[in-house]
Amino acid sequence: MTLGWHQAADRNPLSTTTANVMNSYRIPSIPSALPAGYAEKTEVDMPEKETLERAHEDAREGKSPSTQAGEFVREEMHHIREGKHGASSTKQAIAIGLSKARRSGVKLAAPRKGTVSAKTRKQATRDTRKGQSGSRHKTSATRSRAVRGALKRKGRSAASPTALSRQAHATATRRGATARHRSAMKAVRTKGTRGRSQAAQKAARTRRAHSRG
Repeated sequence: MTLGWHQAADRNPLSTTTANVMNSYRIPSIPSALPAGYAEKTEVDMPEKETLERAHEDAREGKSPSTQAGEFVREEMHHIREGKHGASSTKQAIAIGLSKARRSGVKLAAPRKGTVSAKTRKQATRDTRKGQSGSRHKTSATRSRAVRGALKRKGRSAASPTALSRQAHATATRRGATARHRSAMKAVRTKGTRGRSQAAQKAARTRRAHSRG
């Protein structure tokens, strides 16, 4: 069921470390995380109710579409770790989450031209259009079963802390220092006092754990 993010908005005033990915799954430069060749492999089960609620809350708080989409990426990482399905790479796992987000109504822009294949951009645009249309057209059960079957044969290493750290580092490196700084400043503005405090405490715990190792 598509929630129609644009309708909900009318009713309600709507890095380079593992911690950055694990904390909120705000993957740096999310649109470019969609890899060529994965567009046809992202149509899986509908998002869980809790994921939709968290994303709605993000929207009501005025957080960016990439933050809202991060809730769906988080869900996919959990599914992989729980053994519900696997993924051939971290990029594919992210792509599945982004596809779910767009189909659920998150206004996440398609990747810029030249950053991914034309097929991937077309699929992202189609997902966005479906999410914004409010259409209740049901996904083919046969296609969903086939996709789930293919993903179950994949491994779980795509959701490991090491894989997530590597993906975040590679993406942040491509963005450059200016873009990373801009993103960090935006995060500071949107997290709020409590969010910043929690993030700082978690970062401190991570540093202590690494120093002991």
